[in-house]
Amino acid sequence: MTNPFQALVVDKTEPFSVEVKSLSVEDLPAGEVLIKVAYSSVNYKDGLASIPNGNIVRNYPFIPGIDLSGTVVSSTDKRFREGQSVIATSYGIGVSHFGGFSEYARIPADWVVDLPEGLTLREAMIYGTAGFTAALSVQALEAQGMTPGQGKVLVTGATGGVGGAATAILAKLGYQVTASTGRTDEAGYLQALGAAEVISRAEVAGSALKPLDKQQWQAAVDSVGGAPLAAVLSQIAYGGAVAASGLTAGTAVPTTVLPFILRGVSLLGIDSVSCPIGTRTKLWQRMAGDMKPAVLDTLVDREISLNELPAALGDILRSHTRGRVLVRLS
Repeated sequence: MTNPFQALVVDKTEPFSVEVKSLSVEDLPAGEVLIKVAYSSVNYKDGLASIPNGNIVRNYPFIPGIDLSGTVVSSTDKRFREGQSVIATSYGIGVSHFGGFSEYARIPADWVVDLPEGLTLREAMIYGTAGFTAALSVQALEAQGMTPGQGKVLVTGATGGVGGAATAILAKLGYQVTASTGRTDEAGYLQALGAAEVISRAEVAGSALKPLDKQQWQAAVDSVGGAPLAAVLSQIAYGGAVAASGLTAGTAVPTTVLPFILRGVSLLGIDSVSCPIGTRTKLWQRMAGDMKPAVLDTLVDREISLNELPAALGDILRSHTRGRVLVRLS
């Protein structure tokens, strides 16, 4: 029996509200797979969805939450069966389609991934979209030629969700990771994730930008963007690459063509939202296998209930979280 159930609902009816409400399955949008949600997680995009001017949600009332893991209740698609453990992230989830901050979710089958062997539903949400983006970044850099023996790998924004997961995954794969952060008081946390070295944000991008700077890193995972990304590009060794997925420092990157044409540096754009389902499924299998760090649980900042979500959404917008905040739905 699925009615009624609890969900976090944002509504722009005056005044703007963010509160836990009781809903029924009939309130959910169309989709082939009905899922009893076990876990979700808090992402920056979810924080934006919870404020009036976040420019994420277009239609109200709405259930945010771009990530979810859970168990299939029913499915009209033969790929999924009752009782099957699944993951659903990205695409329109939590943006244009009701998301994971709900005890039940109805999701299009083409957006659903079978939970791979080696991962629990909770571990899948420790990763979530942030971890998937980190894994996608690492895989893209490997395809570009990054290998453990060729030098240090820089991770920017390392205390964030993407940065923390990238640090842990890279360390698991044998890379020497330099973690850059604006919160150097979290050095112990980053070292626990596997960082060989922790440096301040200012050590990467604190001085005047140079078109070309000292070559320090064979590659970098950047979740920051803006001027810091320009600084990172100027410091990548010949033939290296940067995987870029974030914009917390801005969307304008004040660089020149010199890193690209004099050092053969590659800038790799990482998009986890529209990543094809085939690529997505194979990468989740790697995340349950050779990429999975033994310290995965270290990424968890805290685990909360639906009723604690509004405060946590505010925290992520104010950068008051470290790593991942899990939402326990059942």
